[in-house]
Amino acid sequence: MATAHHDDHDDHGISHTASIKVLLSTGGSLLLLTIVTVLATKIDFGANINLAVAMFIAVIKATLVVLFFMHLKYDKIFHTVIFTSAILAAALFVGFTLMDSGQYQQTNIWNPDHPPIAPNGPRPISG
Repeated sequence: MATAHHDDHDDHGISHTASIKVLLSTGGSLLLLTIVTVLATKIDFGANINLAVAMFIAVIKATLVVLFFMHLKYDKIFHTVIFTSAILAAALFVGFTLMDSGQYQQTNIWNPDHPPIAPNGPRPISG
């Protein structure tokens, strides 16, 4: 008697395999964006603009990896919403951290000619 084989990993007829053309073009795009990243480090736009350019390129590369290599493009929309929400939450946390740490950058620089002074002025010498 022949029995039907039921696999626990049945994907209900949905194929998640990308074509070789898609994978090669995605890999080529990642390689090109890596070259652009290296070239962008050679140009000085200022600290904030350099960070923005680097993050923009990194987000594009991460999006390509997630969409095509991790097959999110071919997955359910629910997974895309969850993944996008997690990325936005992480970006929000990092953004607030950078805004807060930027406030203290000038006070953390040590200058031997002008040592830091207590917020209420120098303390009187008691003796």
